[in-house]
Amino acid sequence: MESYDILKFAHIGIGALALLTFWTSGLTRKGSRVHTISGKVYLLAMTGILLSAAGMLGGFAERHHPVAAAFLGYLLVITGTSVWCSWRAVRDKRDWTAYTGPVYKVLMVLNGLSGLAIAYIGLFVTTQMQLVITAFSVIGIANAISMWRFAKASPADPRWWLKQHFGAMIGNGVATHIAFLSIGLPKLLPMLSGPVLQNLAWLGPLTLSVIAGIYLNRKYMPVRKTGR
Repeated sequence: MESYDILKFAHIGIGALALLTFWTSGLTRKGSRVHTISGKVYLLAMTGILLSAAGMLGGFAERHHPVAAAFLGYLLVITGTSVWCSWRAVRDKRDWTAYTGPVYKVLMVLNGLSGLAIAYIGLFVTTQMQLVITAFSVIGIANAISMWRFAKASPADPRWWLKQHFGAMIGNGVATHIAFLSIGLPKLLPMLSGPVLQNLAWLGPLTLSVIAGIYLNRKYMPVRKTGR
């Protein structure tokens, strides 16, 4: 068995663990022991997914189209950003300066540049998965703009870290569910495979993430009314 195949099977196994712990963390009371432990395991699993995917990138480029390899590299950037931010937001919740330090700024630049590059590929280079590639390019560009705005000045709300944390975890959830729906589910239920499922697998979680973000913002970050 080649190293690429070993990494691929490790990637799939770790992905199953990530899916399980994502929902364990998401459905348990925030701040509880189960939530905290499952969240840590989830982030470790996501780190394993990123490392295995990075190891597969060279072999992926050889076996597949270079556009697909470029898109995978882009997904590593935006997913790695979500993993890092969801972890550091909790670790640095009392230190905004540390959170928005050098690593944050490097990720901000990488998101912007890779988003623009993938937008160009989606619009002018490829005809396969053009809608998905172009739509996903917006994530990196939007991430870069949002991160730049957030790093400009210290936020007034001390709960800034909470919004950063669950926002990044939503991004992690998108990556986890796309992997399951586009790779895992068609293998379990081959009759569901096809272009329609592929588009739903990529764009469905992205759409639901917007709804989840609005819901969590209203639940955990309500606008505080100021007295007149």
